[in-house]
Amino acid sequence: MRKASGELLTIGAFARASALSAKALRLYDELGLLRPCTVDEASGYRFYAPEQLARARLVAWLRRLGMPLARIKVVCELDAEAAAEEITAYWRQVEADLRARRELATFLIDHLSRKEEPMTPLAIRYAALSDRGLVRASNQDAAHAGAHLLAVADGFGPDLAGQRASALAVEALKPLDRAVPAGELLNALGAAVQRAGRAVRELSTGESEAGTTLTAIVWSGSELGLVHLGDSRVYLLREGRLFQLTHDHTLVQAMIDEGRLTEAEAESHPQRTLLVKALHGRGTAEPDIELRETRPGDRYLLCSDGLHRAVSTVHLIEVMREVADPGEAVRRLVDLANRRGGTDNVSCVVADVC
Repeated sequence: MRKASGELLTIGAFARASALSAKALRLYDELGLLRPCTVDEASGYRFYAPEQLARARLVAWLRRLGMPLARIKVVCELDAEAAAEEITAYWRQVEADLRARRELATFLIDHLSRKEEPMTPLAIRYAALSDRGLVRASNQDAAHAGAHLLAVADGFGPDLAGQRASALAVEALKPLDRAVPAGELLNALGAAVQRAGRAVRELSTGESEAGTTLTAIVWSGSELGLVHLGDSRVYLLREGRLFQLTHDHTLVQAMIDEGRLTEAEAESHPQRTLLVKALHGRGTAEPDIELRETRPGDRYLLCSDGLHRAVSTVHLIEVMREVADPGEAVRRLVDLANRRGGTDNVSCVVADVC
């Protein structure tokens, strides 16, 4: 290779210079990611220009990050500043995925390391309430509370279709409102979400698409499985502190995660309710599913965005700490949302671990 001249490089020479294999270069040519400068018509040999090395090395680095080829192609077409932002966004998502896997791995290691001892199942006291609010013509939310299953779904689409979508999603989970062995929780939740997705897809038509969020908890002994799609939420009150256990699947939350938007800017963003994950007619997005250990004294709140968008975290904490009865707690929370305008349907479930 002569660096100072414009001499073209054979695929072998280019592979050595770029730290990419000849096999990879042929694949990238087929995908339109890194095409050779010219191809000899007689021999079919590929030739590359030295100026293409910068792009080739960028591809090699991005592959080492584990970035999918389709996304690498997008990055390579951007200017330097935009490419840096895209790589930053990708790596934040990788770190989020790693955190979720780390939590699951930690739970499984702890679960499998325990000695087999008789375990006293924990009981829960619970209540659920769903309300139309003061503005909407109908209630597209659905909420369920049972001895083993808590669930909230927030439907969207034409009124009856959105209402039906949320009801179908919750109905698909109700077979889990029984004693499910802890070792089967993840698979059972995954299968239930697939059932819910099929039911919602069958409901949608080409002209009017319906869909719903779905957030639920299933109890098994002292462990619980959590499944989440959309912007409904799960909160945990433990030792007086309130923790948000779920991550909103919205456009503005993704922009916050990528550093493109602040929390304050998100509050007034015109697309703050736009979902990036939900159950809908185009298919079922991959849900967040995790296992958690629960303790006596824990209090859980599941709610649709009609509650957490209307009622501040300060007031959520106040009710969760001070109102002992779950039934009274859900009534108080719904009342707070309605007193702040009641612009959306509002649903919530409160459960105490005994």
